[in-house]
This record gives sequence, structure tokens and C-alpha cells, in this order.
Amino acid sequence: MPQGRTHRRTLVSAMCALVVTGLGVTGCSEDPDAGTNGVGKLSADRIQKKTKAAATAVDTVRLSGTVVAGGKSYKLDMRLKSDGGTGSVTAAGASFHLLRVGEQLYLKADAAFWKNEDGETGSDSDTAAADKLDGKYVKVPSGDPSYKKFSGFTDKDLLLGDLLTLHGSLGKDGYHEQSGKRTVRITGGGGSGGTLDVSLEGKPYPLRLVRAGDAGTLSFSAWGEDFALKEPAKGETVDYGKELPTS
Repeated sequence: MPQGRTHRRTLVSAMCALVVTGLGVTGCSEDPDAGTNGVGKLSADRIQKKTKAAATAVDTVRLSGTVVAGGKSYKLDMRLKSDGGTGSVTAAGASFHLLRVGEQLYLKADAAFWKNEDGETGSDSDTAAADKLDGKYVKVPSGDPSYKKFSGFTDKDLLLGDLLTLHGSLGKDGYHEQSGKRTVRITGGGGSGGTLDVSLEGKPYPLRLVRAGDAGTLSFSAWGEDFALKEPAKGETVDYGKELPTS
């Protein structure tokens, strides 16, 4: 906690103690909106609009946590920007790396990822092909079914547009703290439609989302912090043409 805020809270506590002792007052409390960006004073609807606008206006963000979609659970740790993204995805015990630069999507995984997913040994040719893909960036053709599924994990606007929507009537659930930052929490449907913690410090960025229906929990950080995003070297890349190998 910043030193200035600690001193301020200590002073307020001391003053409260003097008031209680000297005047017989039952107590007092610090203004939770003091020194904040002021969004905590707004209605839940206005807070949601403010945080969506802030998230849309900034170029970069880091997103980490879990998302449940289509009956499957995905663990994500992604860095996103307007023209692509990079990071790791884990699903059904398999982990792989995604990289999208513009429209080109790459997937990198170990040999086990590319081998027969049903647990069978497979042919020698299958094993040899999987070994060749080990640790390589494999180009995902735009016409392959995997492209639409996986490119969505690298699309900042698409992800945030879907994820930052709470369901049901909006309400407020008090003041909280996430990663050392003060937040105000808004809810959908009294919490059953999801909850979203919005920063009270600096820009009103979303910091933590609990999705409705146990559909995952995500944290947002590194808002506006730039990072390198470039296509891998040719020696690290494999191009399978129009369709990825079956896996």
C-alpha cells in the first residue's frame, strides 16, 4: 500500500479514536471514495459503461484465468493488443502456445499434443510427423476449423466485448481490493449473472471478472503496457497448407 495512503488512514483512525473518547460518539469512518477516480459514486450501469469505454480505448492488456465455453474449460494467460496476441492455453490437460500477428495465427506445442489424442500409439509416420512439429510454430490455415476457435483467444475486442457483459439487472456490491488496488464491485442479477471489480485508482479498468454460471474467473492487468508482437522466424515455422494435421 502506498505510504501516503497508509499515513492518511492512520491519521483518520487516530482522529476517530479521539472523537470517540472525548465526545462519546459511537465512531466514524473514512470516505471510501476519497482519493479515487470517483466511479464508486456512480450507479452500476454507469460504472459498467465507464469500464467498457476504458477497456476499449487502451491498446493492450494481459488476461489470465479460466473460461468455460462449449462444455470445455480453458486456462488462459494471454497478452492482447489491437492487431494480435500471444500467450498460453491449457485445455483437457494439453497446453499450447498461440501467436497471432494480424490475420496470421500460429500454434506451438510439444510432440505429445500432435500425436493421436485417443491415447493409441499411432503409426510410425504419425509419430515422426508429431516429432517434426515439436516446439515449432505451425501456421493455422484460415479455413481450418481450429482457426475460428483459437483466434478468438487472441482477439482483444472480441474477448472483452463478450466477457465484460454481466447478465441480469445491475447492482453494486461494495468496495474491495484486487492486486493491491481498491475496487468497486458491480454485479448482474444479484451476483448470479456475474461480478466485475473495477479499479478506483487511475482509469476505471476492469480488474477481476467472475462469470455467470460458474463459467470461469479472469484477472486483467498490464493495461496499456506495450509488448513485442512479431511473426516467428522461418526456421521455427511449419506451414501445412490448407488443413492442420488431425490431433
